[in-house]
Amino acid sequence: MQPRIPRPTAIAAIIVGMTVLTLAGLLLPALWYEIVNRRETGHLLLALTGVGTVFALYTRLLWQNLMRRTAPVHRLGLAAIALICWAMPALLGTGPGWGNALLVPAGLIAVVLPVRQSVTVAAAATVLTPVYGVLLGLPALAVLYEATGVPLGAFSGYVTVWLFHVVQELREARAELARSAVREERLRFARDLHDVLGHSLQAVALRAEVAERFVERDDGRVRKELTEIQAMARDAVRDVREVVRGYRATSLRTELDGMTAVLRAAGIRCERPEVSPSLPAHVHEPLGWVAREAATNVLRHSSATWCEITVRASRDRVEMEIVNDGAARRAAGDAGSGLAGLAERITTAGGAFTAGPAGDGTFRVTAAVPARPPGKGEA
Repeated sequence: MQPRIPRPTAIAAIIVGMTVLTLAGLLLPALWYEIVNRRETGHLLLALTGVGTVFALYTRLLWQNLMRRTAPVHRLGLAAIALICWAMPALLGTGPGWGNALLVPAGLIAVVLPVRQSVTVAAAATVLTPVYGVLLGLPALAVLYEATGVPLGAFSGYVTVWLFHVVQELREARAELARSAVREERLRFARDLHDVLGHSLQAVALRAEVAERFVERDDGRVRKELTEIQAMARDAVRDVREVVRGYRATSLRTELDGMTAVLRAAGIRCERPEVSPSLPAHVHEPLGWVAREAATNVLRHSSATWCEITVRASRDRVEMEIVNDGAARRAAGDAGSGLAGLAERITTAGGAFTAGPAGDGTFRVTAAVPARPPGKGEA
């Protein structure tokens, strides 16, 4: 079971919360110093206004950009934060720790600005911030802290937002994969149901027609055909249940037996070809579906008198060819809706599929699949 990915809003809330804690660690000690040790009302109001504005702007800009709601006005917000953070040490003094405010704008550089601009601005801030710190009279250790903190803050902001967007895209990709799996399963079910019921109902209808011909002449033949109809109906019910469960396994030999029996009952000459018992297991299902659909199309879309089936196996692939003489009587463009589904099946199995008139009055269906399952090479 895959781990559950939290909602983007929940992750964004965690990121904003951690950022607020980081800002608190940078600015609140200096603000606390102003409250405890200073009595000047103007200094205190200026400090409270500056810190409150920085917190409000910073959290809003971070949230908006995490939610991909970027806007050009956000650059003005970043400029306002930088102006306030650079003004507070000059107006309130650097002694209480207001020099830490110079690091605050760095975390938003790569969040608000495009990548190329953010690199330029971060490089400029890395140079200008320690220079400004020297002009303010910060200690050498604090200046060194500013010189290393600005690029680290900018890089940290970029990585945080990048990881958030990666997680968001992963969640969206999982949702899309789930929707794709549902669509694929619906397509599989529709295709299998068409192939199973199309063949089975056509065979039942054919047996019923045969029974109707002999109803006045041969009671034994009628009873035989009715028995066959019952067996086919039961098989169809079983096949539909297996299709619904997704467990249906097709045998090429079984399908060819059923195909030749149905065609013969319709008065079409058809001999079952020899099928090697050493055929790889993975070729039975796609080629079995081809045999089933080909029989349905011969009965439904043509007036063939003979049908020839050939199965050839080589080291690289297994090929089946089905030819009948009903192309001349087939309506133009009437190839049967199941041929498109067969092409999808064979392509999915890594093979090739062709179907169409051969030019000599015959209709030819050819399907070839690799002798090895897709994705497996030489040992």
